Amino acid sequence: MTAPREATRDRILEAAEHVFADKGYHDALVDEVATATALSKGGVYFHFPSKEDLFFAVVDRLADRLISKVERESSTQPTAIGRAEAALTAVFSALGKRRRLARLLMVQGYSMGNAFERKRVELFGRFASLIRQRLDEASAAGEIPPVDTTIVAHIWLGAINELVIRWLYSGEPAPMEALPILRSVLVEGTRASHAGRVAGEAGNG
Repeated sequence: MTAPREATRDRILEAAEHVFADKGYHDALVDEVATATALSKGGVYFHFPSKEDLFFAVVDRLADRLISKVERESSTQPTAIGRAEAALTAVFSALGKRRRLARLLMVQGYSMGNAFERKRVELFGRFASLIRQRLDEASAAGEIPPVDTTIVAHIWLGAINELVIRWLYSGEPAPMEALPILRSVLVEGTRASHAGRVAGEAGNG
């Protein structure tokens, strides 16, 4: 059973997710979160000492849920490269289906400056690490050639970032329409980069 304090904390985070997503960091008011949860402003601050602490707690909660989703969906695939592709797909589809999630993780905190950028880098590092692990498994199984999986994972996430931000601002392309192309380009690009490196080493030999 969830302890009363944890249940209250979850209610606050749920309400804050809506407020921050709709208004952005600076325009969001802790009073609005308090009203939505039937708490006093002091009651919110009892659990989260500042608006910044509350915002980052919301972001961490969303990221934890997304990472759990990625782990669940990728673990069902029978091959290592399938798990890597499923991890990529899960991140992209989750961000592409939920504008609130995408806004909060990618754009709504930019007015905070360096504090948000550090948090964003931390979160994307977590996503990259998850994809890198799947790529390492695929490489170890011989399903993809040896590559620098850290670089490849960040390239994959960079492509996701650009597509999702473009969709948030322009409405195009629809993420799920772009997914097959993205997956094909990135997976085949991983193989092609290795082939190019091998050819270059042979030419220098």
